[in-house]
Amino acid sequence: MAAQATSPMELALGEAAAAAAAGEAPIGAVVVDAASGEVLAQAHNRTERDNDPSAHAELLAIRAAAAGRGAPRLPDCDLYVTLEPCAMCAAAISFARIRRLYFGAYDTKGGAVEHGPRFFNQATCHHAPEVYGGIEEIRCGELLTEFFQGLRD
Repeated sequence: MAAQATSPMELALGEAAAAAAAGEAPIGAVVVDAASGEVLAQAHNRTERDNDPSAHAELLAIRAAAAGRGAPRLPDCDLYVTLEPCAMCAAAISFARIRRLYFGAYDTKGGAVEHGPRFFNQATCHHAPEVYGGIEEIRCGELLTEFFQGLRD
């Protein structure tokens, strides 16, 4: 019997765990070709390592996928991320023309998809992907809670 392939959200959770191990906020992202299921890029937050406030997992994964494709837009791609994207990442998702966004934990404070500015619902948004939230929500949320609780202890 063949082994089952790892789901994109599992890969994103692996990236989030790697971020936590590196002392970064545990957020991971994966860009997948929607037709073939091929993983084009995966990344985790690197804001601390790179001294770059824009080094969010989503941006890094989108940049890598776009570079690999040699194109600034990814209309036939899906993005999996462990946390509801912020406004900066939502804008990048829109500009990249991502087909579908799948995210794990909801972010009532910093999220910009289902919370806050609800970026994709704004008249100024040029492209809104299909959005599916709450994928592996408990696991994604627990990873974040454990990481930030560890910083407070």
